[in-house]
Amino acid sequence: MLKNIIFSRNIYLSFIKYGTILKTQIHKSISLFILLSFVILSCSDTTKEDKIVVTFWHSFVSNTIPALDKLIDRYESENPGIKINAQYVPSGDPLIHKLITAIQSGTTPDLAWVHSDFLDKLVSSGAIYKMDHFINGINGFTKEELDDFFPQLIQNAKWRDTLYALPMEATTLALLYNKDKFRESGIDPNKPPETWEELKEYSFKLTLDRDNDGKRDQYGFYVPVFPASGPLSIWMLLQWEPFLWQAGGQLLNDNQTEAVFNSDAGVAALNIWKEIYDELKFNSFSITHDMAFISGACAMIMDGPWDLPGFRRITKFDWGIAPLPAGPEKSATYLAGEHFTIFKNSENPEESWRFVKWFTSPETQAQFSIESGYMPVRKSTLELESYKNYLLTDPYLAMFVEQFKIGYARQNIDYHRVEINQAVAGAVENSLLGDVDPREALNKAAERVNEILK
Repeated sequence: MLKNIIFSRNIYLSFIKYGTILKTQIHKSISLFILLSFVILSCSDTTKEDKIVVTFWHSFVSNTIPALDKLIDRYESENPGIKINAQYVPSGDPLIHKLITAIQSGTTPDLAWVHSDFLDKLVSSGAIYKMDHFINGINGFTKEELDDFFPQLIQNAKWRDTLYALPMEATTLALLYNKDKFRESGIDPNKPPETWEELKEYSFKLTLDRDNDGKRDQYGFYVPVFPASGPLSIWMLLQWEPFLWQAGGQLLNDNQTEAVFNSDAGVAALNIWKEIYDELKFNSFSITHDMAFISGACAMIMDGPWDLPGFRRITKFDWGIAPLPAGPEKSATYLAGEHFTIFKNSENPEESWRFVKWFTSPETQAQFSIESGYMPVRKSTLELESYKNYLLTDPYLAMFVEQFKIGYARQNIDYHRVEINQAVAGAVENSLLGDVDPREALNKAAERVNEILK
């Protein structure tokens, strides 16, 4: 402030030095005007500097970022003293590596978006708050509010029965199919495959070599197989695991002392993928699943609601969404999502919590769901009249929301979840890409996992 006053005085004296003839009152008016201008500018800078900045790291897909930015703008307008500094890190794997580096250097963000599979590493480092620290505080949640979150999502936000995170959106997996391709192949477009056998039958029937040159021009089903050592290994596992459940299996026993994914259920789940993969000669297919569907190169894919903003723009063909085909034991898909975590190194933990609480409110979740495609994390959102009315206009999101009925939480694993994921993904890769017998591939992976568990 003193610097601004001295500067304005110098400007005033410069008028005298260069011989400007002004009356005394005009001199005073100009000096007062200049002084007030600098005072106002100084106050504006102070106001800007006084804003509380909450740094938020995330890896939302590009389709989701516009919806996120819109919500952040709304929050900042409702809370003018707060700035949410959202920083995008491509893909969840690089994000966790960046977080680990930040933990080691003491430069963590206030808030981060994380996969539950990485929760054990954040907890063991002592870097994140237990959510009870905020939930039981003055601006916390009542028991009724906490119970309003879908239990599957809360389960995966826990580590050893302690809540260390809070769900920020819900995802699931369903079958997207091209109704026009169904019609062309003589399949009823209103009857998507309901069982594994129908999935095989439709996949074979929808795979075509139109010009008889020995090369497929259209594939019936996208078998999501990727290198187990690559960034998409978790995506592959997330699509295979529901098939394991549908056959009555799970990854580990309840005590987490032994791998059980190499059971008859696991063999059946891997075998259905292998049968389709080999029959379709899918090893020659190289397009990403979303572009394969949009371009018409693939008639059926599995995907989640986060890609809805892109798929909604499809106009050149008729398409639909259906539950995953049921296995020999049951219908099942996953109900999961990413979570908010608040870091102990944060300078603004209470402001971070305030944003988390606002973002997970039923009304905000409704807006985010409508604009991003994700499903809401609160049961009461489904009861909002505005949200129910919207679902009547959007059959695609409505079908994803229907998956809550058959959505299962992924098994919580206390330690080495990432390493276990890679071992199981390696079995899928070896069987399909390496042409290894499914039981042999799963048994070898189970041996590796049992070593990890010891």
